[in-house]
Amino acid sequence: MAKVTYTEDNIRSLDWREHIRMRPGMYIGKLGDGSAADDGIYVLIKEVIDNSIDEFVMGFGKKVELKIQEGTVSIRDYGRGIPLGKVIDCVSKINTGGKYDSKAFKKSVGLNGVGTKAVNALSNYFKVQAIRDGKTKIAEFEKGNLIKDHRVKNSEEDNGTLIEFRPDDTVFKKYKYRPEYLENQLWNYAYLNAGLRLHFNGQSYFSKNGLLDLLNRKTNNAENLRYPVIHMKDNEGDIEIALSHGNQYGEQYYSFVNGQNTTQGGTHLNAFKEAVVKTIQDFFGKKNYDRRDILASIVAAISVRIQEPVFESQTKTKLGSTDMGPEGPTVRTFIVNFVKNKLDNFLHRNEEVVKAIEKRILQSKREREEIAGIKKLARDKAKKANIHNKKLRDCRVHYSDSSRKVDEELRKGTTIFITEGDSASGSITKARNVQTQAVFSLRGKPLNCFGLTKKVVYENEEFNLLQHALNIEDTLDDLRFNRVVIATDADVDGMHIRLLLLTFFLQFFPDLVRNGHLFILETPLFRVRDKKETIYCYSEREKLDAMNKLRGKPEVTRFKGLGEISPDEFGDFIGEDIRLEPVIMNEDTEIKNLLTYYMGKNTPSRQEFIIDNLKVEKDEVEEESADKEEEAKVKSAA
Repeated sequence: MAKVTYTEDNIRSLDWREHIRMRPGMYIGKLGDGSAADDGIYVLIKEVIDNSIDEFVMGFGKKVELKIQEGTVSIRDYGRGIPLGKVIDCVSKINTGGKYDSKAFKKSVGLNGVGTKAVNALSNYFKVQAIRDGKTKIAEFEKGNLIKDHRVKNSEEDNGTLIEFRPDDTVFKKYKYRPEYLENQLWNYAYLNAGLRLHFNGQSYFSKNGLLDLLNRKTNNAENLRYPVIHMKDNEGDIEIALSHGNQYGEQYYSFVNGQNTTQGGTHLNAFKEAVVKTIQDFFGKKNYDRRDILASIVAAISVRIQEPVFESQTKTKLGSTDMGPEGPTVRTFIVNFVKNKLDNFLHRNEEVVKAIEKRILQSKREREEIAGIKKLARDKAKKANIHNKKLRDCRVHYSDSSRKVDEELRKGTTIFITEGDSASGSITKARNVQTQAVFSLRGKPLNCFGLTKKVVYENEEFNLLQHALNIEDTLDDLRFNRVVIATDADVDGMHIRLLLLTFFLQFFPDLVRNGHLFILETPLFRVRDKKETIYCYSEREKLDAMNKLRGKPEVTRFKGLGEISPDEFGDFIGEDIRLEPVIMNEDTEIKNLLTYYMGKNTPSRQEFIIDNLKVEKDEVEEESADKEEEAKVKSAA
């Protein structure tokens, strides 16, 4: 073993740019390629817009403009503008910013002076322009290094700040912005800042009624709610709540702190749930309704503003603060008292809402007791099926099988592939990273569960074993894998199985989809190779481009099934270059209507959709002539 030295030469001091570029995860979370809502490229945008939102909250600027063209992001607000003498420092000097002055930014999202510096350091090109009182100052950077310091000039533009940047493609590899994620993000900004207008790609985002608008839009304008949204807020703007009960399975929450979407909840969401349960239990007195039945099918949004919030990570997805501010009450006390007062008063004045809530509670109780009878049998069946040997090839990275409790940090890097048949699962199993990737093998086509109750999840062997493998029987908090990937063949049967699995997740576990855990695996349709090079192609266009590139008469192989791809090749497709298409629920996605279209009785429409969306078979008839034509072109060019 070579001797390792430890001297003064081993000690390094990194400047701010080097540290951010060497450890980007500390500043923006995971890098990703844009297939998940919390990937780094979206965090970069958020870090800039958060500053614009803080200006609006302080009473300056009612408009924010976002543009993305050919990979360059442009964000313009109409706030006060960065003080001209501090423009460069504010985007390139760590621990510099106006938010350290609590008088200027009392309840800001970002208080550590890092946000725009991280964007600057992780961008191939970064420009900041401040316009303030008839003067403007511009500075340009490359990967955090100042390349052009413009002199202050006169300007007739409105006050505000413009930031342009192009993410560094050596850091964010093969990334792509997905409009759906950006639109959801902008809608959240609009709901949390009533009166602010945001613009993106010709679309305007505006809310007059805050969280009331959010809940109505998320539930398709109240069509799927048991009663009109209860909307409560205080006069100081420190708390706003909207809630109702719907018809969906599970609990549906949207939580925010100082305008930040806390997707993992935290102390404020825990306090809210406790407060709702306690208030409703006290209202109905001796009936002693169960917490699970009170929260079943709840749809709620909560936003709080606190001084100097403490989050559990730089990406601010979970609140850790226990106090509302240095001299304020605890988060729990503040929220519990607010809900108890406002909600109790509302219930005493709205008898029809009380009846609707109690009806939903009793329905949940009946369903829970009905399922309880078969739940133990289902668990016993899962154990007898020896799931970990026959159905699930687990990964090694995590959790104690005895407790099945999930370590969130360990879960972040894990993936489970849901495959059809032994051949496909065999190839993936041999090619996977056994440390972080697991494989679950389906036996035949799953049941079409559209319109059925959750009882079927326990009675159907495949569904029971699948939910047991994912560990989502009781709560999604115990989900064992961060990415749940549907891996089916690119043919009619594969598309059908994909739709059946989507129906299962959307109908019974919609939060798994909402929270960005469900993906579709994209695998190559063609392999084009000659003696020197092999190119894998994911579309007909890519195949033709590859044939042109290799010239001559390259060998072209079509992969119709996953089982046809060798384990050695599969390793390339599920490694660092894995292509995953996220299953995204848009702002106005309505699950019932969606499933009725794809899985209901409109058979011709569904068949047409399947055929139109197949990558392999829809051009089957024309392909032979197309291949001959392309071959002739290649020969001619050669």
